[in-house]
Amino acid sequence: MEGAKVLLDCRNVVGESAVWSAEERSLYWVDIVGGRIHRFEPETETHESWSAPELPTSIGLRRDGGFVVGLRRRVALWSKGGGFETLAVPEPDLPNNRLNEGVVAPDGSFWVGTMRDNIGPDGRPVPVTEPSGALYRVESDGSVVRLTEHRFGITNTMVWLSDSGFVTADTSENALYRFDYDTATRKLRNRQPFGPRVERGLPDGSAQSAAGSVYNCRVAGGASIAVIEPGAEDKVRYIDLPCNSPTSCVFGGPDYRTLYVTSARFGMDPDALRANPVEGALMSVSVDEAGAPCALFG
Repeated sequence: MEGAKVLLDCRNVVGESAVWSAEERSLYWVDIVGGRIHRFEPETETHESWSAPELPTSIGLRRDGGFVVGLRRRVALWSKGGGFETLAVPEPDLPNNRLNEGVVAPDGSFWVGTMRDNIGPDGRPVPVTEPSGALYRVESDGSVVRLTEHRFGITNTMVWLSDSGFVTADTSENALYRFDYDTATRKLRNRQPFGPRVERGLPDGSAQSAAGSVYNCRVAGGASIAVIEPGAEDKVRYIDLPCNSPTSCVFGGPDYRTLYVTSARFGMDPDALRANPVEGALMSVSVDEAGAPCALFG
C-alpha cells in the first residue's frame, strides 16, 4: 500500500459523500457548507462543480442517469446543470433537523440519516443539543420508511454486510453499530457494537471492500482511516492521512484499488489551517484489496 497523496486542493468546508462513476471514470462528492457538488476526473485532472439551492449533504448515482441528492431538508433528483426535483421530505414535522449521511443501498433504495441541524445561518458550527436523528429508506417513487427511532446524535456511515447486517455510526458517541435488517417490517433492530472502540478521532463515512473490510474515516483529529476486517472485528489497523478530518471514502479507479477520500476544515482554527492548508482537500490511497462498484438508485 502506498502513502496518501493530495489529488485536489479544493479546500472544501465539509467535503462528503464520495461516489465513483465507472461510466465517467470520475469521482463525485458534495461540500455541505460550501453548497456545491463536485466532479473530478483523475486521468485528466479535470475538476468542475455546481451550486446547490440548499446545503447538499449527500449524493448517489441513478440507474437511468443523473443523481439522487440529499439536501438540507429534502431528497431530490438532479442532473448536471439542471434543477433539483423534490422526491421526498423525510421529516416534515422536525424543522430543527437536517439530512446528513445518504447512500444508495444494494437494492437500489436510498438510505439517509438525519440529525439536529448543526450549521448556523453564517455557516459556522452550532452545537448538537439532543439526539434527534434517525435513519430512513427512500424508494424511487418517493415513499419513505423510517428505519430507527430518533436516538442518533450525528448519523454517519452506511455499510451493508453479506449476512444482511447493516453498519452505521453515531459520530457524537464515537461508536460504530451493527443492526439486523428485518425485511418483513423494514426496520433495523438488535443494535450491537461493531468492532473495537477506535481511539483515533470520531467516525464519519465508510466504504467496504469486496472482501468485506470496513474502511471508516476518522474525523475530529483522527487523521486516518480505521480498517476493520471480517473475522477480526476485535482489531483495527490504520491508514494515516495528511489531514485531520477525513470525512468519506470510496473505492474507484479502473481496478477499484484506489481509495478516494474527502476531508473537511469546518470549525478549524485559522492558525491550524495556515499550518496545514490541505485540510478540506481530495486525497487518494492505493490499497491492497479491491472494492466494488457503487450501487445505483432506482
